[in-house]
Amino acid sequence: MINREDMLELTRRMTPSRTCFSRIAGCYMDRDGYEEGTFNTHFLNLSVSDKKKNLEIAKAIPFAKTNEELVEYSFAPKVTGKESFWTLLMGMKSTGLKDDGLLSVFYEMIAEKYQATSDYGIYLFYGTYDIPVKATDKERLDDSLEVYDFIICSIAPLLADYELGEPQFGFLFPAFSDRSSDYNQIDIFQAATAPVQGDVIKQILGE
Repeated sequence: MINREDMLELTRRMTPSRTCFSRIAGCYMDRDGYEEGTFNTHFLNLSVSDKKKNLEIAKAIPFAKTNEELVEYSFAPKVTGKESFWTLLMGMKSTGLKDDGLLSVFYEMIAEKYQATSDYGIYLFYGTYDIPVKATDKERLDDSLEVYDFIICSIAPLLADYELGEPQFGFLFPAFSDRSSDYNQIDIFQAATAPVQGDVIKQILGE
């Protein structure tokens, strides 16, 4: 089960004045899964308006209805093989989304299974959160508990001028569990009004 307070703690670091994101990358796909363009840039290089717009896209994943739209899943046993989705995610995270080759493989794998009803965009965000220690009375201390670095993926319909609509699917990896990184689990988002992406989930989990 996902702790709602953990997700809210993350989203509080997703504001223009103290964003936890350092990189944003993405791909635009037509409804048949053919690539129409990509981008990859440092998040702080965005304009103020673009930062705000993209923060809302990212926040939609952890801010979704906990344990309803946003659900924690465990990876299948032995998912650490060279060709596994888990290994791909680990590589993307360790390079901070700077390896376009890995991102290209990721986009292709998603497009292969994603059931789209329109053109869509896949946005990726790389963030780092220096988790503060909490005192017993829940007040924050200055000491750092752990550095949590993570990826948020958000997939949404493509509107005019390459703008994204409301996110329909996405994930947070690794899971943020008990205020710590959990590499054995991933928090997957599916909008309540969107088609269930069962094939994508199975692909991600290695089932």
